[in-house]
Amino acid sequence: MATRVQIVFYSMYGHIYDLAESIAAGVREVPGCEATLLQVPELVPPEVLEQFGATEARARFSHIPLASVEGLAEADAIIFGTPTRFGNMSAQMRNFLDQTGGLWMKGALIGKVGSAFASTASQHGGQETTLTSFHTTLLHHGMVVVGVPYSEPALLTMDEVSGGTPYGATTLAGGDGSRQVSENEKVIARFQGRHVAEIATRLKQG
Repeated sequence: MATRVQIVFYSMYGHIYDLAESIAAGVREVPGCEATLLQVPELVPPEVLEQFGATEARARFSHIPLASVEGLAEADAIIFGTPTRFGNMSAQMRNFLDQTGGLWMKGALIGKVGSAFASTASQHGGQETTLTSFHTTLLHHGMVVVGVPYSEPALLTMDEVSGGTPYGATTLAGGDGSRQVSENEKVIARFQGRHVAEIATRLKQG
């Protein structure tokens, strides 16, 4: 039976979506693993998204279906992606997670692999605090938290500006959102997807 990995994300300008695609590619490198991309519902009114210049960018991933809270229990591993908002996850992701109390009551996510990835506008915009605080929610659900170990050498790149942390893949969007996900960041994201899928498969096989 296939190892099912859900990649549940919120993206405004597409940077988190691009990381999610790289993570999915890494998951699919592991034999017997399936990757499903899902996005959490938007909370910002359409006219405000238009003012932010996000409408066109969001059209690129409008085909990705919405995640359901109950559907999380069907996964063997869940990798969550969020942009950073003042050093924490976005309101859209927090709203989604705040609806998982029923799963917590049933212990439905206990023993599943949980992981997270993020984006910020700047190099020091709160990537690590966003990811480590995200892990708190995963631990409350009893999930097995997985990050990105330094066996991935792309984490040690020093000759360019790059995201990437031991807590999860990250990217830098720039203050105006114009910077795109770099190849180094995509390498780290693929590693995270592959690493999570491998661990989830081992746990599933017992």
